[in-house]
Parts: sequence; structure tokens; C-alpha cells
Amino acid sequence: MMDKREIVSLARCAEYSEKEVFRAVSEAISALGGMQSFIKRGDKVLLKPNLLSAKTPDQAVTTHPLVVQAVGKLAKDCGGILTIGDSPALGNWKKIISLTGMEETAKYLGADLVRFSESVWVEREERHRFKKMEIAREAVESDVVINLPKLKTHVQMFLTLGVKNIFGCLVGKRKPAWHMEAGKDNMGFARRIVELYEAVGPKLTLVDGIVGMEGEGPGSGDPRRMGLIAAGRDAVAVDRVILEIVGGKVKQFYTLAAAEELGIGEPRLDSIQIAGGELEKLKLRDFKFPTMQGVEFGPPFLRPYIKDFVTTRPYEDHSKCTLCGHCIEACPPKIISKTKDKRLHFEYEECIRCYCCMEVCPEGAMKMKQGLILRALQWTGLM
Repeated sequence: MMDKREIVSLARCAEYSEKEVFRAVSEAISALGGMQSFIKRGDKVLLKPNLLSAKTPDQAVTTHPLVVQAVGKLAKDCGGILTIGDSPALGNWKKIISLTGMEETAKYLGADLVRFSESVWVEREERHRFKKMEIAREAVESDVVINLPKLKTHVQMFLTLGVKNIFGCLVGKRKPAWHMEAGKDNMGFARRIVELYEAVGPKLTLVDGIVGMEGEGPGSGDPRRMGLIAAGRDAVAVDRVILEIVGGKVKQFYTLAAAEELGIGEPRLDSIQIAGGELEKLKLRDFKFPTMQGVEFGPPFLRPYIKDFVTTRPYEDHSKCTLCGHCIEACPPKIISKTKDKRLHFEYEECIRCYCCMEVCPEGAMKMKQGLILRALQWTGLM
């Protein structure tokens, strides 16, 4: 009897060498039927890496160029016409593509390299919460979208993997509006990301977990060698398998919990067939997750008054801050300003705890401070 479970393939990869990465990527995609099962000659193929900011590959903030190169080579061999694209919210595009190695990779592959700047409105079926979605034109007009995330923690969503990487198919200038509309509701934000993922519909998701990021990701965490490539047709299933490897819980991982709630993708581990690796041998016991963000604590009418005690809040490490202004520009509710004594000032009453300031800080100067009650709950082991 044929096994109809969703397949997620895992391949070991010890280092970022051209030969080793190509072997691991080829192995992972072969277990899914080979690149020819995704692409036919003449298809317009969008490769969607994570290009969060102008960081070098060794900082583990962005998808490694050798992973993009390997996937692109396989796609090109099948006759695909390649574009590499993303939509970082801030930063100089020339600097981003230069430092991340993506400019050189695009030249090697003969691929167009674009920063998404134009949106297309896509009508959705009545069953969806969001009846229309605004998506980057390149994603809508491609025959095949290949999703190439970096394995990282995320201070708002817990992890950023396959589903969250598709948030980059929203044109950068629209991202603050999504954060503001979601406000402090992380699950609401996650539901919207999951529906965006379904609307974009990537045919293949391949995660760069050779060196991932732990701690205060997605931009200020610590590189963590994991030696892993994970791939699948369903990004929800891929995310679920990686969650099992790093040791988190579904309810902590907002986009996975939202996918389960909405019935999008396969979030059940027992309904996923794992190819190419023994899950138990890949599991990590000491992966560092981001600082706990907060809890729904006390009666709803009291929460506005006690939120500073039961949530985390951003602050700047003055010794690292260069006053570049990225956090001020990225902040959706515009609650950050510069003071006369060259410090940052936060209007915490209006802060929605989206942590965009941490995400875009090029110096890793934005930190999180836990509220008093939250610290006490963690110290006593109640959280």
C-alpha cells in the first residue's frame, strides 16, 4: 500500500563547501522526486532566500549563497528561467546583495536579482479570513516559487523557517502595516502569514540549517552549527520536523500553531514521512530559544496596566548603538526617537512588542528586558 504521508527529506551537510552543499541539496531534492518533478523547461522560477539584512554568510542571518547556487543549478538544468528575489524592509540593496554573496550567485546562475517593489492584489476564496492579499508581482507571475529559508529563531514568532520566510513576498513598505494591524496579537499575525504562504504556494521549500541561528534571532542571535538541509513540498511539514529537531513545542511556534488551527499544511508529526535521516539522532538537547516574550496574565481589563510586568520590552545597548536610525524607521507604531544626549527613547505604552527594532538593528544593539512578574515566573519554574 502506498504511503500517502507528506514527505520531508533530511540531508547531513558538514560544511559550506561547493561540493558538499551541492551533494546535500541534490540528495534532499532527489528524495522528493528530483527537481524535474517541480520544474519543466521554460518555467519562470523564483528563488526566494532570506535576505534580511546586509550581513556576511558566516553571520548566519541570511540564506547561504552556496545553498541558493546549488538549488539554482538544479533548477536551471531542468530548463528553469531563474529570478532571485526578496524584500528586506530596510537597508541598501546593493550592500545587501554584495555582502550576502547573492550578487555573485546570481551572476554565476545567469539569474535576475530583484528587490520586490511592486504588489499585485490576489483574490482569495470565501473560506479565507483575508479575501484579498497583496503579494510581490514576481511571486505571482512565477510558474514556480522555491522557498529557501534560513533556520533561525525569531523573537516574535519563536522560529522563522519555511512559512515565515514567505513574509518576504510582501513588499517591504507594506510590512509595518501588517504589524500594526496585528498589534500585540502574535497569533493574529501568524494566521495572516500562514494565509500569505498558502496564497503564494511555493512548490518546494528547502531550509539552510547547515549553520543556523539560536538565541535572539532573526538578526541578533548566535550562529549554531547544525549540519542539516531539510526539504519538502509542504513548508508546514518541514517546519514541524525542524521543530522536533530543535526541541520546541507547537503552541510556542506561532506560525505552526496557526497552520494547525487553519487546516493549512501538515503539522502532525505522525502524518509526515521522514526520508534520509533518523530524527532521533538529529535532535538537539541544548538549542537556545529566544527570550520569552510574555504571557496572557490576569483579567483582560487589567492587562493594559500590568503588561510591563508580564512581557519583554526592547531597549538599546548604548555601547553598541551607533544611532543609525534603522530601528526608528522600522518601528510600526513609531515609538522610538533620539534624545539630545544621543540615546534612544521608547514610548513603551504604545509599543506593540513586534521587535522589528531588534530584527533590523545592524549592530545587534537592541536587547530585550523581561518584566518583573515574567522573571519571577521563570525563576520559580512556573514557565
